[in-house]
Amino acid sequence: MEFAKSKAIASKLVWVAETGSTNSDLISAAITGGQDNWPDFSVYVTGFQTAGRGRDGRQWLAPAGSSLFVSVLLRPLAPIENLGWLPLLAGLAMSRAVAGRLTESAEAAQNAGRVGVKWPNDVLVAEKKISGVLSELLPDLSGVVVGSGLNLTLTREQLPVETATSLALLGDPAATAHAGGAIDAATLDDILSRYLSALRELVNDFNAFGGDAALAGLQNQVELGCVTLGQAVRVILPGGGEQWGTAKSIDGQGRIVIETSQGQTASIAAGDIVHLRHQ
Repeated sequence: MEFAKSKAIASKLVWVAETGSTNSDLISAAITGGQDNWPDFSVYVTGFQTAGRGRDGRQWLAPAGSSLFVSVLLRPLAPIENLGWLPLLAGLAMSRAVAGRLTESAEAAQNAGRVGVKWPNDVLVAEKKISGVLSELLPDLSGVVVGSGLNLTLTREQLPVETATSLALLGDPAATAHAGGAIDAATLDDILSRYLSALRELVNDFNAFGGDAALAGLQNQVELGCVTLGQAVRVILPGGGEQWGTAKSIDGQGRIVIETSQGQTASIAAGDIVHLRHQ
């Protein structure tokens, strides 16, 4: 595939028809090839992953051509403690790309409802997941690979869970025309370029302020795009514990701030969020 629009945004773009994991491929290439061969904003793309991973090692598998899988290598000009913002920015960028596609179709716009990010890294449309983000730090600490998967043409029967959705199910004309199969190259390039353009803009602002998301105005943008805030939530913590309360804000390090029923607050850096009103 040519990907003319996307290549104009990326520093380097590699497309493969099939791979195990774009994140794994890009991490390996960045480590062995070095920064000269794999500069900031190098991009690795496929339409079919056989060993994709979600958070906590969960497997991500979809029929060939029915989803977009893209990994972006970022070499940010920021201290390591601020890199937790990068998956949040990727989620925000993907939400903007999805919203842009849906608002161009009257049917899709009517079906969509709110498009936003469920902290920390799922993109939801009307509370159904359409995309997920997985970020991994390079072993030599020279960069971060941000991987995203987007459901394009999946039918209801092909969805991994009932709480997921796809562009086809939401009425995006091009995705609907290829429902259940592989989307056309021009549409894939359009969607990919929207995501890369939004991500490039956000990351440029992040770098311009040395990774200070508040000064860059990014903290506010992420909060405005986060559908978790204001909701009663259950947070499943990495160690197996749980935190219950109301999601109030996102702090300066990208952590979600939960207020408990006792009025206490907790800043949480990692965990799975459940929006309780939808249980």
